Amino acid sequence: MAAPAARPVEHNTAGRFLLRTLFWGGFVLALLPWWLGTKAGSIDTKAELFQSAGRVTGLMAGYLLLVQVILMSRLGRLERWIGARHLGLWHRELGGSVLITILAHAALITIGYSYADRTGFTDELGTLLTEYEDMVTAFIGAGMLVIIGLLSIRALRRALPYELWYFLHLTSYLALLLGFAHQFSDGQELFRPGLGRTVWIGFYVATIAAVVLGRILGPLSLNLRHRLRVAEVVTEAQDMISIYITGARLDDLDAQAGQFFRWRFLGRGLWWQAHPFSLSAAPNGRWLRLTVKTVGDHTSRLRAVRAGTRIFVEGPWGDFTASRRVKQRALLIAAGSGIAPIRALLEELPPGATVIYRASAVHDLHLRHELEELSEMRHAQLWFVVGDRRDPGPRRLFTPAGMRELVPDITERDVYLCGPDGLVEQSLHVLRRLRVPRRQVHLDPFEF
Repeated sequence: MAAPAARPVEHNTAGRFLLRTLFWGGFVLALLPWWLGTKAGSIDTKAELFQSAGRVTGLMAGYLLLVQVILMSRLGRLERWIGARHLGLWHRELGGSVLITILAHAALITIGYSYADRTGFTDELGTLLTEYEDMVTAFIGAGMLVIIGLLSIRALRRALPYELWYFLHLTSYLALLLGFAHQFSDGQELFRPGLGRTVWIGFYVATIAAVVLGRILGPLSLNLRHRLRVAEVVTEAQDMISIYITGARLDDLDAQAGQFFRWRFLGRGLWWQAHPFSLSAAPNGRWLRLTVKTVGDHTSRLRAVRAGTRIFVEGPWGDFTASRRVKQRALLIAAGSGIAPIRALLEELPPGATVIYRASAVHDLHLRHELEELSEMRHAQLWFVVGDRRDPGPRRLFTPAGMRELVPDITERDVYLCGPDGLVEQSLHVLRRLRVPRRQVHLDPFEF
C-alpha cells in the first residue's frame, strides 16, 4: 500500500528571521566588552589603532566560529525549525568570514604590538609566541582553521576522499578548544571578571551543550532505542546495492522519505567510517532501505556485509521531504545515485507527480521496475531520458521550451532535484528562466 501523501507546510520564514535576529543580537553582545572597555578619544596612536582593530576582529572571529559550530551541531529541533539546507548554506557562507577575521586578528594585533615595541613584524611575532600565555596553541588552532577553510573549497573538497575530508573538518572542534584558553588569558576584554567575560562563557556553554546534545546524546539515544542491524544485502546492478535494515520500534522512528542518515556499519574494516546515505524507500515501520552506488573502497566492501551486522547511525537529517512542498503537484528530476531519495519521495508525495530520470544508457536506469510500479500506483508520469547530453533529445529537454513541453504547469509544481552537479546546475538554470519561484525548488542535502 502506498504511503499517505504528506501535507505541505509553510516554510518557516519566521524561524529564519528569529535566528537572524539572535545572530545579530549575539554579535552585538560579543563586541560589547570591547565597546565598554574603549574610552572615547583613547585611540590616538597607530599602535592603539591596530591593537583595537585586532581585538575587534578577534572577538568577531571567536563569535563566528562558535556560530559555525552551532549551525552544524545537528540539533534535531534546529534542523526541523530552520531546515538542514539553510543551515548548511549559512555555515558555508560564514566560513570565509571566519578565515578573514582570524587572519586579520593575527596580523592587526602583531602590527599593533610591533608599533608599540618599535620592532619589526617578525620579531614581534616571535615575542608573542614565546612570552604570551597560550599563544602557541592559539596560532596552531588558527592554522588548523585556515587549512580546514581551504579544504572546504569545492574543487579541493571533491579531490579528497570523503572520509578524509570529514575527519579533517571535525578537527575544527580541536581548533576551537586550542583558541579557548588564549581568549581568556590574553584577551584584553575577557581576562578580567565582568559582564564581557560572563557573556562569552555563556556563548561557550551554549555551544558545548548544542554539540553534546546533537552529536553525542541524540545519536546514543537513537541507537539504544532502535538497535539497527543489517537484514539483507541485495544486488540491484553491477555497481549498485540495496541494504535492508531492521531494528526495534521502527514505527517510532522520526524519519521521512528523502532524508539521510550517517551510517556506520560495525563490521570488520567498516566500523571506523561513517557515510551519509539517503533512504531509498519511505519508512514503513518494518524495515529501512538505503541504495548505494559502489564506487569506492568503503562502498564496495558493503557488498559483503553480513546479515545481523550492527549499525550505528546519526540522523535523520535533511529537509528534502514531501512535508516541505508548497504546491499540490511535484516534478522530480534525478540522475545517478540521486534516484534513491527521489524513489522514496514518490511514495509520500501526492498522486500526479512527474518524474524525469536522466541516464547515459539503459543499463544505468537503476530501480527501474520499482519506479514503474510506483508511478502506476501513484498516477505519476515517468520519463526516462537516456543518451549523451549532446544528443538531440536530452539537449532539447533541458531547455526552457523542452521542459515546458514535457511539464506545461511547471510553475505550479514543487521541483525536487537530486543528482550530479551538472544535472543540478543545468536544471536550476532552466527553472530560473521559467521563473519557477525559489521556494518551490528543493535540493537534496548533498547539493548545498
